[in-house]
Amino acid sequence: MSEGHQLVIYTDGASRGNPGPGGYGAILMWGEKRKELSAGYRLTTNNRMELLAVIVALESLTRQNIPLTIFTDSQYVVNSIEKKWVDGWIKNDFKGGKKNKDLWIRYYKLAKNFSIRLKWVKGHADNPFNNRCDVLATQAADKGPLLIDEGYEREIALK
Repeated sequence: MSEGHQLVIYTDGASRGNPGPGGYGAILMWGEKRKELSAGYRLTTNNRMELLAVIVALESLTRQNIPLTIFTDSQYVVNSIEKKWVDGWIKNDFKGGKKNKDLWIRYYKLAKNFSIRLKWVKGHADNPFNNRCDVLATQAADKGPLLIDEGYEREIALK
């Protein structure tokens, strides 16, 4: 539950095969209000969907400079942000083949507008909001309609 007027966001991403069809799910909670977001993609990766869930949740917000906590079961997302790896990747223009440049740049620009606290939660465990995000993500991947992850498909076409 959200404490007072703290925005709480849960996110999850999924990929059927890695790469394969994928999807993301997010739940935004403000007091008793809930908003669910999800979408599926025809070809993507799990890490891209984990990160895209965070990005789409942030992009959906109409107010900036509010404190928010994002819960994710992705160590990739938490470590990249909390350990400031993404800062280094951006500074070095993703040298060394760091993946998901398009999404990290999108996140980085958005994150400047918020006071974000990230928290890792164990996936597929007893957290009902994380589990709901997993359902949203996998249903989006399985049922579609499937969108095109243009950043990923452009990246693999260049290889």
